[in-house]
Amino acid sequence: MDTASETNEKRDLYTVIDDDNIAWLHFDKQGTGTNVLSAAILEAFYEELLELVERAPRGLVILSDKRNGFIAGADVREFTQLANHDEAVSAIQRGQAVFDRLAALPFPSVALIHGFCLGGGLEMALACRYRVARDDPGTRLGLPEVRLGIHPGFGGSVRLTPLVGALHAMDLMLSGRSVDGRAAKRMGIVDHAVPERHLKSAARALILDPPFPHRPSKLQALSNHAWVRPVLARVFRHQVSKKARKDHYPAPYALIDLWQQHADNERDMMHAEAESVANLITGPTAQNLIRVFLLQEQLKALGRGTDFKPKCIHVVGAGIMGGDIAAWCALRGMQVTLSDQSPERIAPAIKRAHTLFKRRLKRPRPIQEAMDRLMPDHKGLGVEQADVVIEAIFEDAEVKRSLYRELEPRMRKGAILATNTSSIPLAELRDVLDDPACLVGIHFFNPVAKMQLVEIVRDDETDSEVVAKAIAFTRKIDRLPLPVTSTPGFLVNRVLMPYLLEAVELENEGIPPAEIDRQALEFGMPMGPIELADTVGLDICLHVAENLGKHLNTPVPQRLRDLVNQGRLGRKSGAGFYQYKKGKAVKPALPKGYHPHADISDRMILRMLNEVVACLREKVIEEADHLDAGMVYGTGFAPFRGGPLYYIEAMGADTLLQRLRNLEQKLGDRFKPDPGWEYVAGFTDEKETHGNG
Repeated sequence: MDTASETNEKRDLYTVIDDDNIAWLHFDKQGTGTNVLSAAILEAFYEELLELVERAPRGLVILSDKRNGFIAGADVREFTQLANHDEAVSAIQRGQAVFDRLAALPFPSVALIHGFCLGGGLEMALACRYRVARDDPGTRLGLPEVRLGIHPGFGGSVRLTPLVGALHAMDLMLSGRSVDGRAAKRMGIVDHAVPERHLKSAARALILDPPFPHRPSKLQALSNHAWVRPVLARVFRHQVSKKARKDHYPAPYALIDLWQQHADNERDMMHAEAESVANLITGPTAQNLIRVFLLQEQLKALGRGTDFKPKCIHVVGAGIMGGDIAAWCALRGMQVTLSDQSPERIAPAIKRAHTLFKRRLKRPRPIQEAMDRLMPDHKGLGVEQADVVIEAIFEDAEVKRSLYRELEPRMRKGAILATNTSSIPLAELRDVLDDPACLVGIHFFNPVAKMQLVEIVRDDETDSEVVAKAIAFTRKIDRLPLPVTSTPGFLVNRVLMPYLLEAVELENEGIPPAEIDRQALEFGMPMGPIELADTVGLDICLHVAENLGKHLNTPVPQRLRDLVNQGRLGRKSGAGFYQYKKGKAVKPALPKGYHPHADISDRMILRMLNEVVACLREKVIEEADHLDAGMVYGTGFAPFRGGPLYYIEAMGADTLLQRLRNLEQKLGDRFKPDPGWEYVAGFTDEKETHGNG
């Protein structure tokens, strides 16, 4: 019998054989809080399986010693080290061979799943004969590889489709979404979804009295039939095309082709799966999406430097932003009080919160628990107990200062005071405070429940410990903190505004809004700038543009002012640049024979890139990588391009600088290149000379 205690050494995986001759194989990757499948761990797992075959136990249960989950997937960092297609194929086939060995064991095997079971983790579970999942919202099963520009490669696409049918399987793989244990049971992915106290008993029962493995229904089996696949493949491609262009994101289309051509031959499909993933993973889209994933991990790591563990949050201002911030904090387990001038002002926020909880939590008990954590508090009694007090009232510096005079004397020692201001520098707000260093910006983006990025705004006066606490709070509510300096517009709004304003200039010149949006989508933005402005609200765009214009000498198009004066505020008023029906933009067809101008996309994107370079030069953000992460997660800057600075490097800074100068000569000072371009050009040249490391 082999145990970690007997060998007296820490191991990434170890096996214990109990009195019933059941082998319990534990994953516990050392030096990290999460299990991931590196090449070394896969090799060790293979060796462990070979030993188990020799021992011939009654059965095998695979489980994790990590609190946060089973296995979160493959080690993504190793994806960046694959030199070429052949090396990628070899690495993928080694992984397939490990899971083939697991699938071929001569005794029953059970994956015991809690928490995260994603990517390679779920592929391992699928290679087991049975699967048992913990029944709670924290257990998530999925195959999110498309988000990295690839698709499952360790046999996941081969095993999942015959197990649950093409409709369920392809939906999971093409969307990258995850499901909880109960939903996985309904689909047929797991055999049992049980409370934590019953997990090991359920696994043991499957070994001691093994039932027939799960089989799909006749309808599910039919969905993989050779006659049906071409029809379903067309449906899948159509659905994917609504969200992702093939030239931008080839992975879901490659997966559909793989399934359509090979789903009736397991060995052929396994071989084709490896070839397909190798083609994708060595391509630019996957490498850039992997880069973006690693940038996200950098931002997540920022919250690890403090032991601040906030539990009680008080939010002042129950408007759209304040109410939604409060709801999100309650959803993530915080005790939240929400104040405004009257109960009537708070009621709509509570109603929106209930809608959010129903959509996210689905079951009555968790929904009620979240509602219980969110307390209407029009008298502001929650201030004294709060670890974090967030001000989310309207953008008026004097009104905010007046509020701070009331809040500060009532706050507990060690609590932080945060403003959700989108544009006012901290220096204009803190002079009324006895402890001015305690004020920090925690700037959320709308919609709060969808936008992962939160700007953490500080200046030279902000206490570094307060900044660290703000970052820790942001991670506690599962958001990505981005430290920025307290300059006008911070990072995201400052960079986004010239892009939006140039789109308004183009529309004012007679370019159809639908064409402007089409070109932005063609570049890779998630939404066109005209529709984005309408969605944000033209009055808000005007307010931010005027505020930035004062500080940065950016002209505001008269067209924007005219629309706001006419009451055409965008989607919320039913009309802006577009007319809206049932909340959707009505986009007129382009005039017959219309030929777009050649520089529409350049004008929008280059103004954005020019501001990115300015922010880098002015040190609005310290790390260049963080700037790329902020733009991807804050503005949706084409993720498959790896971020704006990475895009500049790929295209060539000198090339883009010359195009910017040409536009300056043609259209004026708003295209004047920032002095930082000279540095960026030299920086990218130096990287090319010395390699990217």
